[in-house]
Amino acid sequence: MSPQEMVLAVMFGALFAGILSGIPAMLAIAGVPMLTALIAAQFGLFDLHFLNFFPARVWGVMTNTLLMAVPLFVLMGVLLERSNLAEAMLRILARMLGGSPRGMALSVLAFSALIAASTGIIGATVVMLVLISLKPMLDAGVHKRQASGLICASGTLGQIIPPSILLVLLGDQIGNTYLEAQQRAGNFAPQPVSVADLFAGAMVPGLVLVGLYALWLLFTLRPAKGAVRVRGVSVPLRDILFTFLPPMLLILAVLGSILGGIATATEAAGLGAVGALLMAAFATARANSERVVIALAGLSAFALVMLRIMGFGRAALDSPAGMLALAAALLIGLGVLAAGARLWRGRMLQSALVETIRISGMVFGIVIAASMLALVFRGFGGDRTVSALMEALPGGDWGALFLVMGVVFVLGFILEAVEIIYIVVPLLGPAVLGTDISPVWFAVLLAMNLQTSFLTPPFGFALFYFRSVAPASISTVDVYRGVIPYVLLQLLALALIIAFPALATWLPDRIFG
Repeated sequence: MSPQEMVLAVMFGALFAGILSGIPAMLAIAGVPMLTALIAAQFGLFDLHFLNFFPARVWGVMTNTLLMAVPLFVLMGVLLERSNLAEAMLRILARMLGGSPRGMALSVLAFSALIAASTGIIGATVVMLVLISLKPMLDAGVHKRQASGLICASGTLGQIIPPSILLVLLGDQIGNTYLEAQQRAGNFAPQPVSVADLFAGAMVPGLVLVGLYALWLLFTLRPAKGAVRVRGVSVPLRDILFTFLPPMLLILAVLGSILGGIATATEAAGLGAVGALLMAAFATARANSERVVIALAGLSAFALVMLRIMGFGRAALDSPAGMLALAAALLIGLGVLAAGARLWRGRMLQSALVETIRISGMVFGIVIAASMLALVFRGFGGDRTVSALMEALPGGDWGALFLVMGVVFVLGFILEAVEIIYIVVPLLGPAVLGTDISPVWFAVLLAMNLQTSFLTPPFGFALFYFRSVAPASISTVDVYRGVIPYVLLQLLALALIIAFPALATWLPDRIFG
């Protein structure tokens, strides 16, 4: 082992020790490599000129238009989570599926899959599910262990079901790393990988995972002892439409605009944030006139997006179609102003913006810190060391793939998904992405693997979120035992994607050719 490799081993040991010590992750990820570089430079083991590239890397991160989608998607999720729409959706679903334990559990799963496509924020989703679904499930006769496992597992669906913040971050890293790795391998015209590719690639695996959860509930769920059966009641069609139609239209508009090729991920995130703003304001508005303006604005925005998806181009302003489009745009602007004023008066918008800044700041802090880590890693020749290690592995490309999957799974016990993405993909990803392995398939495997890491005891973050708000009657052992079947189901889904890559590549190929 060369001196540089020994220093790299010490650096990563110190890095994980720093993260586990409790100091902010971004400080550990940036500070440990910088200190290591400064100390190693004194012994002639590191060239400090490498650090001159760091400001350019930070500038590249902050001017990356793709990463602008992150705060917009976060704002979309926070607004939907705080507008009480989730409670109404779950209440209607439970009434539709009846009051049996299976019906209640399936309604929570269906609700979670729907809200996952709207929010994608793990902590907020798990806490929300505990507050609004745990007691109804227990009252319906679902055992506390089964209810705990279902909530934790369902709360992580937002990592694999698009639009997902995790997929946006993976799209940024996979896209850049893939281009660089292919060029090093001699392919100077590789097909770019976009977030739209990852969204399309993750849709079928996400539905497969939801289907596995549903089958597990159907065949294993039994009422708890002493539970009183609650009879289901009929639900008026009007309640169903007004509860589910707005979020369904929002998801359709956001995903449709991306997959239809009429909007980038950032533009679609802006559309989602505006839609969530209108939905939250409509749910809290009291005056009928205000609700009408907001509803018409939302329907106008949806209509314009659908027309573009169906192939209608831009019309001249002096044409009837152009005049209608202009009127719709003015109505959308008026509705957004009315919605913003309503939420500002209710102080919901202020709290949502503060939460968005907090979450986005954490994400961008880790992204910038990881740039320092990658820079120092390359300064020590770590990229060449990893390539040589991967080439020496038995199994060739598959051996490298399984090594990366194993590293990600183990790191999931101690690190958050964002940290893993910006540490593992730039450092270990080139060895996989420089081969003939599909980058979309690889990204979906990583997303499913990272989702599993949220549930793995004893350090799964979904378990901590659940424990923070769950009643004392549910022990930590109950939570651990409850999530084990879902961890196994996620590993089964991961194995299916490995065995059948078309699950992740068929839809992107069909849409984008």
